[in-house]
Amino acid sequence: MAERIPVTILGATGVVGQRFVERLADHPLFEIRHLAASEASAGKRYAEACSWRLGSRAYGGLEESVVAACDPQAVGAPVVFSALDTAPAREIEPAFAATGAVVFSNASAHRMAADVPLLVPEVNAAHLGMLEVQRRGRGWRGGIVCNPNCTATVLVMGLGPLQETFGIEAVMMTSMQGVSGAGYPGVASLDILGNIIPYIGSEEEKVEEETPKMLGGFDGESFQPAGFEISALCHRAAVVDGHMEAVSVRLQGDPPPADVEEAMRSWNPEPQRLGLHSAPQPPIRLHAQPDRPQPRLDVERTGGMPVHVGRIRRCPLLGIKFSLLGHNTQRGAAGASVLNAELAYAKGLLT
Repeated sequence: MAERIPVTILGATGVVGQRFVERLADHPLFEIRHLAASEASAGKRYAEACSWRLGSRAYGGLEESVVAACDPQAVGAPVVFSALDTAPAREIEPAFAATGAVVFSNASAHRMAADVPLLVPEVNAAHLGMLEVQRRGRGWRGGIVCNPNCTATVLVMGLGPLQETFGIEAVMMTSMQGVSGAGYPGVASLDILGNIIPYIGSEEEKVEEETPKMLGGFDGESFQPAGFEISALCHRAAVVDGHMEAVSVRLQGDPPPADVEEAMRSWNPEPQRLGLHSAPQPPIRLHAQPDRPQPRLDVERTGGMPVHVGRIRRCPLLGIKFSLLGHNTQRGAAGASVLNAELAYAKGLLT
């Protein structure tokens, strides 16, 4: 195996941080060099600082590694994966970028910054070109690349081939979101068992503002958001992993369901053509059964990286409607950031 690129994981003790460790422990391109977390965890063995919550190999084999503080001078690496909460990410991620690291962030702190790529590689790979603009403008050798909100990620994966093939005029989306999206320990059991909670703080706003940025254009210097209207309604459901979304969309030319299905089936975006390690083949799995997809049956397939679509049919209001499912902590979090880094490497953008 060729020498791998050293990486640092920020927020390594949380659930998303554990997903990073899980995905990177045996990655062919990246090698975990540092695990970093809050001051409360710094100095402890990873097994002491972290309560492993995943079903995979505990601690990714790194249980004896000593957790460090999130200090770029102490845990510098050319590539950084951030699972930090939004508040600390605002200051810590730019500090790493200024030292020359390329930070692949799962936090929302910098997603809507005018010079930060908000990336889903299958949908808007060209937006990575903004990294060079960011470096010039901020005087950084490194940079920040964000993956979107997990709900928005799943949505744009379903919308990507439709925008590319037909053009989108309006979107209505209602989500039923797994409790792991709230982190650990997440939603109290007596609140969620046998229940649906019709509110997730700022979730609808994130979907409505992030989606047009991702599905819009990039002219080499700035982003141009997509011009369609979008409305999102977000609910927490009694499911562990997986965000299910009921999507209605108005497409230019009013194509029939068969044409929409073919656009999704034949979609072969850049990460798949490049054969990137984390890129699912195919990116969209179509289900013919009338009761699919389902989180319990489908969300873990292929490492949780594809999205699943079923029940493509006519919508009497907008034209087309379908059911959409994606893994919120894989495709919508750690796996998304790792795929972003693989694409940046393929494009020669890692310092």
